[in-house]
Amino acid sequence: MTISGSCCLDTTTTTARNQRCSRKNQNCSCRLLDLRTGQAQQRQAEVAHPQQCSRQRHLQTTTTTTSTESSDSGRETKNPKLDFSNEGVAECSPFCHASNGSIIINKGKISPFFLCFLLLFLISPSSPIFTFVVSSETGNNGTHQVLHPGEELQKLKSIRERLNKINKPPSPDGDVIDCVPSHQQPAFDHPQLKGQKPLDPPERPEGHSPASTAGSAEENFQAWRLSGESCPEGTIPIRRTSEEDMVRASSFRSFGKKLKRHVRRDTNSNGHEHAVGYVSGDQYYGAKASINVWAPSVANQYEFSLSQMWVISGSFGDDLNTIEAGWQVSPELYGDNYPRFFTYWTTDAYQATGCYNLLCSGFVQTNNRIAIGAAISPTSSYTGGQFDISLLIWKDPKHGNWWLEFGSGVLVGYWPSFLFTHLREHATMVQFGGETVNSRASGFHTATQMGSGHFAGEGFGKASYFRNLQVVDWDNNLIPLSNLKLLADHPNCYDIQGGINRVWGDYFYYGGPGRNIRCP
Repeated sequence: MTISGSCCLDTTTTTARNQRCSRKNQNCSCRLLDLRTGQAQQRQAEVAHPQQCSRQRHLQTTTTTTSTESSDSGRETKNPKLDFSNEGVAECSPFCHASNGSIIINKGKISPFFLCFLLLFLISPSSPIFTFVVSSETGNNGTHQVLHPGEELQKLKSIRERLNKINKPPSPDGDVIDCVPSHQQPAFDHPQLKGQKPLDPPERPEGHSPASTAGSAEENFQAWRLSGESCPEGTIPIRRTSEEDMVRASSFRSFGKKLKRHVRRDTNSNGHEHAVGYVSGDQYYGAKASINVWAPSVANQYEFSLSQMWVISGSFGDDLNTIEAGWQVSPELYGDNYPRFFTYWTTDAYQATGCYNLLCSGFVQTNNRIAIGAAISPTSSYTGGQFDISLLIWKDPKHGNWWLEFGSGVLVGYWPSFLFTHLREHATMVQFGGETVNSRASGFHTATQMGSGHFAGEGFGKASYFRNLQVVDWDNNLIPLSNLKLLADHPNCYDIQGGINRVWGDYFYYGGPGRNIRCP
């Protein structure tokens, strides 16, 4: 279909009197829309020159006398008075039909009053008056089809219903999860990974026995999976990042990253407060723990509360390497207060390298049922049910990559060894526990909670915990901790208490409410 030219009919007459156009042999159609019958009376006018047109700009309300410039008549005719209540509306069709069957759009000015009138019928799906006239290029004789707005709206409704079936609605937490081909995930934008595919599963550490139910119930710990949704084989689920997510960040460059800071574990570090247990002084090739999940209150958008494992190497200066995984509540990153499963990595103490989840080229995901960054459900409740997740991070003895496993045998993916400097070999510290940001926005200590928001002394069912703490040794064996140390930066705000027993092995309770009478 061709669209060109302009219509040459006057909007107030049924003739083409004062037309001065350059192109010949085009037909324009006018209609008289009868408001009483709803019928359109079509009139045709042969136009000699349909491009440079002088037409009247307003609807006439009195009878006008015009002269018809046709070859078979030279007489004058009178047009009826345009009375909208009794007669009808004289209208120049917005389309001109050339001899070749193409449509020529009328680009001339039309009375504002007429446009308003036309708009009323456009937005009325049941109107029998307004129709579209279309022309197909089927040769010299154009074929015409009349389309009713009501039918078009019904068609649009059907399209939307179909799209709702194809494009699944957001999960209960508001997330949109995209199923992305595995080889097209962000990690493979890295120059050293371009053209590659995810690696096959590595050898598990000795002493780790995946349960036979792995891959079923334990993968349904996220809100988006509760309806039975999953991604096909060969794809991975990725939480869609929105413009709103990026706008919330303190800066475009900082989106998806922890803020740069000087990290120390023996004191408070630039507004970040911790209650952690850690081991150091040996070579570590991985770690494992079970963590119960809560939904702590976060005081403002620029603070967070998390519980995680850190696998660390290098000094606590600019060369710090870390691999991290756990759950966090971060309104700035996610726009809500749901606890979410997350990963992180850095090779320069959170300065330029690394990011959360899959927000940069780094972590390679291999699982098609777990969405990193998606909300966790259910969560633990005070004096009620406790829900925990188990995480294992270990270094593959064959290829040297650091793998992440969830639950009992559910592989999530891996961090390629080439991302790191010190961690290419091994870790020198493993840390477990909670972290919050204290921005002191109101001049007082933040009321952001850590863990359950209750102190460690309240114990099971009330306080947060880490249990069954283990590390992986040089020979790929899971072994108990030795010489676990506990540290709380501000014990009046968040504290920690540890122990050991035959069921939980090494464990500790930790957390607190933040600001309180002893933590002003």
